[in-house]
Amino acid sequence: MSKKSHNLINIISSVSVIGLVVGTFALIVVLSVFNGFESVIKSLYGVFNPDFQITTLKGKTFSIDSIPQERIKAIKGLIDYSKVVEEDALFKYGDKQFIGKIKGVGENFPSLSGLDSMVVDGYFILSDAGKNYAVVGAGVAYFLDLYPGDVAELLNIYVPKRGNKSSFNIATAFNQKAVHPAGVFSVQQEFNEKYVLLPLSFVRELMDYDDEITSLEVFTGDNADNDMVQQQLKSILGDSYIVKNRYEQNIALFKVMTSEKTAIFFILVFILVLASFNMIGSLSILIVEKKKDIAVLKSMGAGKKLIKNIFTIEGMLISFLGGLIGLILGFVVLYAQQTFGIVSLGSGNGDFIIDAYPVEMKLVEFVYVFATVQMIGFLATIYPVNFLLRNFNRVKL
Repeated sequence: MSKKSHNLINIISSVSVIGLVVGTFALIVVLSVFNGFESVIKSLYGVFNPDFQITTLKGKTFSIDSIPQERIKAIKGLIDYSKVVEEDALFKYGDKQFIGKIKGVGENFPSLSGLDSMVVDGYFILSDAGKNYAVVGAGVAYFLDLYPGDVAELLNIYVPKRGNKSSFNIATAFNQKAVHPAGVFSVQQEFNEKYVLLPLSFVRELMDYDDEITSLEVFTGDNADNDMVQQQLKSILGDSYIVKNRYEQNIALFKVMTSEKTAIFFILVFILVLASFNMIGSLSILIVEKKKDIAVLKSMGAGKKLIKNIFTIEGMLISFLGGLIGLILGFVVLYAQQTFGIVSLGSGNGDFIIDAYPVEMKLVEFVYVFATVQMIGFLATIYPVNFLLRNFNRVKL
């Protein structure tokens, strides 16, 4: 803050602070936006994927009676589970064909998963008055040119017959049933372009199953300790079954998201390192200019350590000021985006699931970013101070 004999030092110091402000601001904003998108994707997958999925270690199907259902229901935090039969299938609607997956679910599946709130056309009805219906993914509906309002057209479903490995005659090689599509759901592209939801009893009959299921989907409450629930499920079921949490069901996706976030973090940290070179220049010029002042302090009994601390503190003040201002600006902008959705996605006509860029601020990331800026500032400070004061004993009035 003090007046310098050369205005250039003030300019370089200001540029140093501005550089750190911009770098810190960009770092916390980008990380928070990544958090926002990650939360949106997790919520979308959470609508379709359960908290836990139980499958058999050997084979494809297992009997529901082979697991201790009462012990599973007694687990603290567990709400309920849904029996599921999933299989590849050929869909035919009119003159269009498409290969995807059928998913037979229990009556409680819609309310447990919340998928009934993601219908974009028609209604989420799987059975009513003894009649079966299908709810189709938006991608499947697009490829089949399917329209739930067309009551005259049925969705034909073909699955391979069990034990029939050699026949190429479609009349004998496949089981076939027709069902009316009642609605279209839209969650996430991976699910929209693959799945058709059907009643469990309908799929079992189509697959020639008795009480077999391919998986058991378990749902927990909002305040449940999911790590503890998973450990209890594994303990109850033993080694014959696989218990996957939501992360393990989509491990490839979450690994990619984490890798992208980490890569962006290090790229922005590198930009902060480049910005810190202004600090090196600022401190170097300041030390050269203050040689007479250093000599005066030395003659008054100041040691080399005291002089080094003075310039080190100045460098740290620059990084502290830049980091603090950057975080404050970042918080203000992120809060405004979170509250008012200032930066929108697309044209705002419902082209995307969300209308504005999502953000999610995490206190721990503010701490990490501030600590990173201070570390960079410290490293950018000690080099010029140590290098330029190495001949401290030669400094004279």
